This record gives sequence, structure tokens and C-alpha cells, in this order.
Amino acid sequence: MNTFYHSINTALCAVAALLLAVSAKAQNLFVGNFVNYPPYTDTITRITPGGVRSSFASGLYSPTEIAFDNAGNLFETDEGSGNIYKFTPSGVQSTFASGFELPVSIALDGMGGAYVASANGNIYRVTSGGVITAFASNLLPTVGGLAVNSAGDLFEVDGSGNIYEFTPGGVQSTFASGLVDVGGWMAFDNAGNLFVVDYDGYIYKFTPAGVKSTFASGLNLPNGLAFNSAGNLFEADYGSGNIYEFTPDGTRSTFVSGVNEQSSLAFEPSPELLAAVTNGVIQVGVTMPPPNYSTIVQVSTDMVNWTSVCTNTPPFTFTNSIDTTLPGRFYRAMLGP
Repeated sequence: MNTFYHSINTALCAVAALLLAVSAKAQNLFVGNFVNYPPYTDTITRITPGGVRSSFASGLYSPTEIAFDNAGNLFETDEGSGNIYKFTPSGVQSTFASGFELPVSIALDGMGGAYVASANGNIYRVTSGGVITAFASNLLPTVGGLAVNSAGDLFEVDGSGNIYEFTPGGVQSTFASGLVDVGGWMAFDNAGNLFVVDYDGYIYKFTPAGVKSTFASGLNLPNGLAFNSAGNLFEADYGSGNIYEFTPDGTRSTFVSGVNEQSSLAFEPSPELLAAVTNGVIQVGVTMPPPNYSTIVQVSTDMVNWTSVCTNTPPFTFTNSIDTTLPGRFYRAMLGP
């Protein structure tokens, strides 16, 4: 999470408030490609912000959902093998947990563990060490339907047409009901709104209070959802082979096309900035998960024209003196070339 500390005057408050802007260019999009027929050629594809594609992992067996932890490790539910695989940022694969019956969804709990939904109607909790315990049972078959909000509550959508909410202690309540053909893929935005796909071509938005509205329509078998750091929603449109990008107001554009058999989406973590302003000197500490790409710190006085003032490999600290008679300065971090 991006944080900042205190400023020395009102002008510097504006600097601090906007200091942590992180460009959406800092994130690659990962796509789970689900080929549900033999010979199984399932993969995970990495797509740069410019749309350049490369293979991140191959030889999988029905990757139904993928998710990143804060350290940049990618987790994948491998439905065909019954395993949960973990991939380091450099692509090294290991088995995080095994023995599931048709695992179809995963949501990370923010503490190194995960929730895993099985198509048999059970939800399991997996510790950071891979220990599996039962979390909830007797649910209707789940298809890609788990998400965790900022408070640590788990949300699940299943064949009943309901969205259930579970506290970390396992207390269940109904968050929303009356859904018809929900595919199950869900994602939270930074404001706590929950977005859910419907196979009939819709994306629904639910406020934290459960108020439903239609965010998008006219889609072709929508599947995975993921938000980037700029707050834009990306959707894997299985029927068309496109991945669409939606601005917060619902404006749609095509991010990439010709992506066959895509099912789930996940963005890698962005660089994190830690800033402190004291005695007219600002310190920006940049951290990122390995493999620690080159990172650029840029400064601006108008949030339009940016000047690069530091290029380094995280973790590092950039220090810059501030003349308080000048307009406020804004800083951001971006991945280097």
C-alpha cells in the first residue's frame, strides 16, 4: 500500500497528496488461457501495457483463475490436476497446495494464505505453508467466484444466484441475491465496489451496501476481471477473443484482440512509494518485488509535463531538496525500459 508521512507547509501537503501517483504503465497483465479439450495446451500469457505478448507459463491443465500476492508471486488454480501452483516473478513454478477436487477459484487473504473454491461446493483455506483446512461447505457449484475486500472479508458467488459474504472467522451472510447467469468472476475497485460478470453479456456493479447497477453490457461470454493501478477495469471477453478496458465511467476500448481461450486476468503489483517530507527535503523510497526492474522517478509542477530525476534499481531512496517558494512538486514512479 502506498503511504506518505507529514509535510512542512500547505504547499507541500499538495505534493504529498499526489506524491504517490504510480503510472498504469508499471503493470503487465497476465492472462490464464483455458483450453477445455485435449490436447491440453493451457498457458499463462504476459501482456505488456503496449500489448506485446509473451509466454509466462505453459503445460498447465485448465488454469481457471490466477492471482498475485504483494511480493509479485503468481498463484494459479489448476483444475485438471487439482493443484494450486505458485510462480515466482521470474516464472519458477512450484506446488503451493494439492489434492483439491476441481479447484476453480482462488483469492489471496493478504497474509500469505489463500481461499480456494472447489466445484464440489466447498471453500478451503490454505495457510502460507500450504496447510489446507475446510472454510465453508454445502454451497452450490462455484465457477471462478471468490474475491476478498480490503477488510479481509471473503465474497463468493455460486449457482444459487447469490453472492455470499464471509468474515475471516467464517460467519456467512447474503450480500446480494437474484442473479441469473453469473459466471462468477469478480473484482473489487479501490472504493470497495464489487464487479461481477454475467455470461449473458453483462458486468454488474455492487456498492459496499449491496446496491446493484449495470456497469457494462453487450459483451460476449465475459470471464475474468482485473483492475489496474489507474482504476481501469479489464475484462476477458471469451466469446470475441478480445480483452476490453473500461474507464471508471464505463467507457470501453479494446486493449488487445485475438487472445484465444482466455479465462482469468491478473495485474502484477505496481512499484510502491514511501515518502517523507521534513525540513524542506523530500525522500522517496521505492520498493518492488523481484526481479527489481529499473525504475524511474519523475517530477512535475503541473501533473502534465514530467521530468525524470532518477533512474535506479529498487530498493533505493531518492532525496530531493524543495524550495518552498516554488510551486508544489509532484512525484511518481514508473518502470524503466
